[in-house]
Amino acid sequence: FAQVARRSLQAARGLSTSSAAAIPHDGFCAREFAAKTAATLGLGAAALAGLATVSSADEMEHGLHAAQYPWPHEGFFSSYDAASIRRGHQVYQQVCAACHSVNQLAYRNLVGVAYTEEEVKAMAEEVEVPDGPDDTGEMFERPGKLSDKLPQPYANEEGARFANGGAYPPDLSLITKARHDGQNYVFALLLGYREPPPGISVREGLHFNPYFPGGAIAMPKMLADGGVEYDDGTPATEAQMAKDVTTFLAWAAEPEHDDRKLMGAKFMFVMSLALLQAVYYKRWKWAPIKSRRLVFDVVR
Repeated sequence: FAQVARRSLQAARGLSTSSAAAIPHDGFCAREFAAKTAATLGLGAAALAGLATVSSADEMEHGLHAAQYPWPHEGFFSSYDAASIRRGHQVYQQVCAACHSVNQLAYRNLVGVAYTEEEVKAMAEEVEVPDGPDDTGEMFERPGKLSDKLPQPYANEEGARFANGGAYPPDLSLITKARHDGQNYVFALLLGYREPPPGISVREGLHFNPYFPGGAIAMPKMLADGGVEYDDGTPATEAQMAKDVTTFLAWAAEPEHDDRKLMGAKFMFVMSLALLQAVYYKRWKWAPIKSRRLVFDVVR
């Protein structure tokens, strides 16, 4: 940018010097002013173009920033929508669980939040869990129970990479905590698949998504209208499924969220009562002292 401006100024000065004898003093000043103005405008335009290029490259490298969505559980005294958690668990089971795990979540965490205890027990018993050893020293499989973690799709990382062309599907237990602007990022990522714009090529096996760092993600678009049949009859649109599974993953990252908020509300209520008692006691204790009158007899 400095070189371009310097060359423009040198050219303008050379032109002004060569024509100084033929141009009056006022005309010479006007010509030099016009040349400097043109150089300054050119420098500004080049700087703006450079900043736009840098901004575009930064967005491609770090991903497009997600919009801010009004999640209903983010209020100070708001709790999670249990129906949305249940629908999100359905989406996870039928769509996400084929590749992703939630290692930190056990069946017992679902009791009283999205399902009854009987429903969760029946769900766990459908899974065979390795256990042992038995009396003979052999490992065996048994039906799942409430204390078991939700099953993993792959036995190890090597098997996961082999099944996904070298890409490793991350565990989703803390995904909304591990990513910047977690919930908004996950929601925008699930709905952000589109064709790459002109001039951008994506290699085979990857898919363009501007919200993913680098713009190319190995996970294909998994959500489509009607892809899941909800138990409560809610229309399973793409946006609804993305919202529900994001709510489920946000809850999975902190299942104690509602209990913690309730405990905080109770603590604030008790402390407000204690504050009222402290104020009353202070006024009662100091009222006689502050309201008394002192008389000094200077004669005696």
